[in-house]
Amino acid sequence: MSQQPLQRRERLYIDGEWLDADDVLEVTDLADGGSFAQVAAASPEQADDALAAAERVQSELRETTIPQRADWLDAIADGLLDRKEELAEVIVREAGKPISSARGEVESAAERFRRAKEEVRSLKGEFREGTTAGHEGWEAIVKHEPMGTVLAITPYNYPVATTALSVAPAIATGNAVILKPASDTPVSAAILAAVISELDMPDGAFNFVPGRGSVIGDVLSGDDRIDVISMTGSSGAGKHVAKESGMVNLHMELGGNAPAVVFPDADLADVAGQCAKGSFKYAGQRCSAVSRVLAHESVHDEVVDLLEAEMDSWQPGDLFEEETTMGPLINEGQAEWVEELVEDAVEKGADLVRGGERDGTEFEPTLLANVPHDARIVHEEQFGPVAVVTTFEDEEQALDIANHGDLALDASVFTSDYDRAMDLSDRLDAGAVRINGAPSHGLGDIPFGGNKSSGIGRQGLHTTIEEMVRKKSIIL
Repeated sequence: MSQQPLQRRERLYIDGEWLDADDVLEVTDLADGGSFAQVAAASPEQADDALAAAERVQSELRETTIPQRADWLDAIADGLLDRKEELAEVIVREAGKPISSARGEVESAAERFRRAKEEVRSLKGEFREGTTAGHEGWEAIVKHEPMGTVLAITPYNYPVATTALSVAPAIATGNAVILKPASDTPVSAAILAAVISELDMPDGAFNFVPGRGSVIGDVLSGDDRIDVISMTGSSGAGKHVAKESGMVNLHMELGGNAPAVVFPDADLADVAGQCAKGSFKYAGQRCSAVSRVLAHESVHDEVVDLLEAEMDSWQPGDLFEEETTMGPLINEGQAEWVEELVEDAVEKGADLVRGGERDGTEFEPTLLANVPHDARIVHEEQFGPVAVVTTFEDEEQALDIANHGDLALDASVFTSDYDRAMDLSDRLDAGAVRINGAPSHGLGDIPFGGNKSSGIGRQGLHTTIEEMVRKKSIIL
């Protein structure tokens, strides 16, 4: 049963002050329809104010200690959990995520702030001695220091958890933060900003600057006062930001099109369960989603039958019902994109086994079989609830299909042959390959990220912390 819709108005948070703006973002209620919130949309001048505030506070932040920052991270985690039910309802409405998943996301975000507190303690510096001619007797302390200002550009699909993966390491390392959330899901980020505003952090250390990318995107990403851009988003958006940015440390996790390569010796029932979850969880709106199942030609039909049987467990429903596993897509434009890719595959000869219909933002869980290799959906990111099954004859053809295209974030290999699994994992072009399981980025204890157009660098709490500091050598 749906809860009573919230009516909210959120403001900017810049240099320690809550501010209104001349423009607003209307946030769609994906649970009940209509709009449930208005969020102030920053102007270019307000974005510049945030840049100036972050630059001013850098020297003060450099003087903060790891224990002090650890206390902040703990307090943020506590604050998120204190507002867990409120946050979960907001995520349901603005992101269209089922309530059980929304609660889990809040818990994951809090855990990321706590883990960042522990990970930053490993930044202990080092002592070095000169070992080359002319430097005999040199001794040096190598220290870590903040980069300066981190611009966090965050996505709609995990509006709190992914935001935590950028913001927590930035705070842990003593950087100033400017948070630019996705325009579809800015309300949950506003709640995070409210939690942070209650701490004793210096004014300007954290700035919440929602707004339209066309208005403030280039103002922020192209400014010389930004030292790190931590971004999760589409490949197209990432390439634009990279083009606009200057001498900054780019840290980007971008689009994905994960293949699951299935061999005849795999446990096919497990393959179906893993790939169904990989394709349909959060309606496929995940960078790590299983976007295409590459099944050996001898088991293609069996894999399709098993996948179809799994689909009954992945059907849309009332987002506030605990048993609901799937909801709508983020907006009608995204649903139309998925529809376009499905229609292209069918026109090229794919079998539409189940689903394929769109109603506004809702797209039926869909299963395509015998998908031709030249279908766009085999090589383009869909971000929708579509299981795509195509065939391969041998390992070399599987690699050719999997590695074709410009997206290389995640992949899976399903086989009981250890040597084959390791060989394929080495040769698949992806930032991470999971053996006998669907891709998952989890809390970030294992580094993840993409090759080619799927990103720059690797994310993960410890990995991101290392990306947000620089080394300074002090020679004694």
